[in-house]
Amino acid sequence: MHTWAPILFAIAAAVLIAAGTVLRQRSSAASGAITPGWWLGAFIALMGFSLQATALALGSILVVQPLLVLAVLFALPMENWIDKRHLLKSEWLWGTSLVVGVVLFLLLARPVSTDRRPDMLSMVITVTVLVVGIIGIVVAAERCQSGHLRALSYGLAAGALFGVSAPLVKAVAFRMIDAPGTLFTHVELYLLLAVVLLAIIAQQRGFGAGDLQTSFPAMNVMEPAVAMALGVALLGENIYVTVPTAAFLCIVAVVASIAVVKLAQDSAISSERPLHDREAAVELS
Repeated sequence: MHTWAPILFAIAAAVLIAAGTVLRQRSSAASGAITPGWWLGAFIALMGFSLQATALALGSILVVQPLLVLAVLFALPMENWIDKRHLLKSEWLWGTSLVVGVVLFLLLARPVSTDRRPDMLSMVITVTVLVVGIIGIVVAAERCQSGHLRALSYGLAAGALFGVSAPLVKAVAFRMIDAPGTLFTHVELYLLLAVVLLAIIAQQRGFGAGDLQTSFPAMNVMEPAVAMALGVALLGENIYVTVPTAAFLCIVAVVASIAVVKLAQDSAISSERPLHDREAAVELS
């Protein structure tokens, strides 16, 4: 019934999420402090999240999440426009690889959506275990001296938490369809708010860690991986392909993941460049 609507909403969400991420990166690269520019970026990202929620309500997680990965691709021209530079050949290469990978996945895998309502007990147990494990990893990383490891941990944590939010969004959407008057009396809404809040905190800590080349790619790879896995496990979403096609899609997924990492690293380096320039100016003065 909803074929193009979730795709269009997901692409629009990716654009807004990219714009919000760029603004927050630029406003928090120096110290992680909250600034007016950060709030503007947060508002734009929230609009993107609203479109993402709409896309998830209308379509499959296995369709929406791969399209949201394009946010890292959309962020690059925004960064380059701010820096007044042109895209490099390597950025064109990885950007094209990412787009081709997403298109091939959607065309060959043909993800099957489902209207099956998730079992809330399984949902709560799964989400709770994941969140506790993620918090444990971050707490352990905070005790080490390596800034690189802290940035990696926060990037993985933020991506995993945003991934966990995807099936929760669908659960809330199903609740609004089935019994909107009972939305505020069920646990999925409050679980979603808690997970998103923790994800934003982890993301901001990653931005403030000063190693965006590590945290940003980790976040962008982790989110779709966790979301799609939970979509299959908790909501019964699936793909039906032959063994050779499945093997080919694994190769496509690896190439797309590498492209996401490379593009995210380029975006992170671009966002940190003004900070380095400011620091150099201070030293010269």
